[in-house]
Amino acid sequence: MNKASTEVDTQQEYVSHHVMEPGPLADRKLTGTWKDYVTVTKLGIIIGNLLTVFTGMWLASAATGHSLDGVTILCTLLGAALIIASGTCLNNYLDRDIDQKMQRTKKRALAQGRLDSKSVLTMGFVFAILGTTLLLPMGYLATLVALFGLFGYVVLYTLWLKRTHELNTVVGSVAGAVPPMIGWAAVAKSLDPGAWVLFSIMFVWQIPHFLAIAIRRYEDYKNAGIPMLPVVRGFRDTKWQMLNYTAGLIPVSLLLPLSVSMSSAYVWLALILGIAWLVLSVKGFFTKGHEETIDWAKKYFIYSLVYLVLLFTSMIVLVN
Repeated sequence: MNKASTEVDTQQEYVSHHVMEPGPLADRKLTGTWKDYVTVTKLGIIIGNLLTVFTGMWLASAATGHSLDGVTILCTLLGAALIIASGTCLNNYLDRDIDQKMQRTKKRALAQGRLDSKSVLTMGFVFAILGTTLLLPMGYLATLVALFGLFGYVVLYTLWLKRTHELNTVVGSVAGAVPPMIGWAAVAKSLDPGAWVLFSIMFVWQIPHFLAIAIRRYEDYKNAGIPMLPVVRGFRDTKWQMLNYTAGLIPVSLLLPLSVSMSSAYVWLALILGIAWLVLSVKGFFTKGHEETIDWAKKYFIYSLVYLVLLFTSMIVLVN
């Protein structure tokens, strides 16, 4: 039997023993406050994504010559924020059973029964409707892109692949890469090459970013029966995947000046940020023992956030 067949059999065996169907969680002690309702929207994720939405709008205006007015900015950002909040609420609702099994998530409001699960489910649908209503005046394309991202995150990732296959990270990254495209489509009313470059940067960036989380939370995912790559294939294979995607991000980030007029400073910054991340990826192969690997993954995760913020901020500042 070859290695590929063995890996498939191992994964199928793992999933068959550990995968759990979404099940009802008895609501109890409904003592949740307004803060709990805010936490199910994952405000930090929304804010981070809005940076990329705005970048998409800003670069689309520069590349296509379409004007960027306050109404477009406000409606697009608020509409995108509501669509993202819809996804996080539905994610909290669907994952409330496995959240109980993970140290990182067991204190969430739904996992502890502080909120009514039906209320959070309702929030998810209401946010989706409100977000769609705000995005529709910005164009059908921007709205469809946003709804595609919502469907991919909630249905393909959360409801299906997260519990069944190691490809969950890849599919989740597709959904997570659409925010800058929402911004671009809202301004340009089309998806030009620049929009696809932004999508590619976000897609490639997310995979090593989330694999770092998977290593950090290895025990959590293992106990919850979630077939993340480190759980199914081990740390070394995961590090190779992280290295490959980090290396690939360098040329992908340098594609932007081909479709949007950028200062040469952007090219140098993208190179420096990418090479530094690549060096950090290589260091992962020299860690000794489980704890040292976890510590490396924490540093890797933090740097991935720094990389994204600096790269997208530089796009805004350094566009010609």
